[in-house]
Amino acid sequence: MRKLLDNTLARFEVLEKEMIDPAVLADSSKMQQVAREHGTLAKMATKYRRFKQLNAQIEEAHEILEGNDGEMKELAEMELPELKEQRETLWNELLDMTIGGEDANRTNLILEIRAGTGGDEAALFARDLYDMYKHYAESKSWKVEILSFNPTELGGFKEMVIGIDGDGCFRELQFESGGHRVQRVPETEAKGRIHTSAATVAVMAEPEDVEIDLKPEDYRKDLYCSSGPGGQHVNKTASAVRLTHLTTGIVVACQDERSQHKNFAKALKILKARLYDLKREEEQTKRSEERKTKIGSGDRSERIRTYNFPENRITDHRIGLTLYKLDTILAGNMVPVIEGLLEYERQELRSAFGNMGA
Repeated sequence: MRKLLDNTLARFEVLEKEMIDPAVLADSSKMQQVAREHGTLAKMATKYRRFKQLNAQIEEAHEILEGNDGEMKELAEMELPELKEQRETLWNELLDMTIGGEDANRTNLILEIRAGTGGDEAALFARDLYDMYKHYAESKSWKVEILSFNPTELGGFKEMVIGIDGDGCFRELQFESGGHRVQRVPETEAKGRIHTSAATVAVMAEPEDVEIDLKPEDYRKDLYCSSGPGGQHVNKTASAVRLTHLTTGIVVACQDERSQHKNFAKALKILKARLYDLKREEEQTKRSEERKTKIGSGDRSERIRTYNFPENRITDHRIGLTLYKLDTILAGNMVPVIEGLLEYERQELRSAFGNMGA
């Protein structure tokens, strides 16, 4: 964690210098890029800078207490408790801000929902999850953009990909990655039997352009005619775009816009996020000696949550959280679930790192 904070502050200070560099100021594109990254790091970097200043002041006060100047010792004794209290407050804030590691304070993410086992019922559940995340994002005043979707005839989704933009979005939604299971009586079930279906969710930080160097020669671009469910809404022009990353084999397709250029831009955004997510997973594997928490793995094959409609119950299996308010949570009031996950991670971090200032 100390390394993360040191790296963040070091990068922030480089960006501060670049923001007053005449060469950068003369390049509007570069300036915009620098300003965006500077803004992303500012909150954590300025807090950590202040934290280090407080540490230095506390160390200086202790040195004075060991000296012979009575008046200065009295002043140091008066200041020390307040300095330590400020440091403790800042430390707790920094702990909260590092939940999620290097990507904790990203303000852009890509969220993918895919229907799993369960056929049409799984696709309808995928739609319910989309509605839940959409309403929660709206309650936070985050911007939501549909990047790609594959609808079914009954109104569900085989796949839905959305972009979310807003302060704190990655920090709050990062632990949604994994398998989500639903238990309910489908509308098409005449005998009233409870069925179990599933969907998977992936939450990926959206990288800056400089973090993923993607050149046109790195992928194959195919154009084709888009179509809707059952052959409806067919676009007779080749506006749909499919991108295939040649090295990894990752395929992204977008057909929702009538403009080929818009579909290409959305597909490129998703591809970059998937490549960054793959890079992030590889780095986490290499750092296997570092602490791994129960909720921080992001393993999409792991069943993380069950939504039980007959009992109006939602259970997060990772932290043993059970709430009997499924209806309100699916309506977008995800605060109890998200806060439960964040609080669990806070306690894990405090247990692992304690009080850095002590």
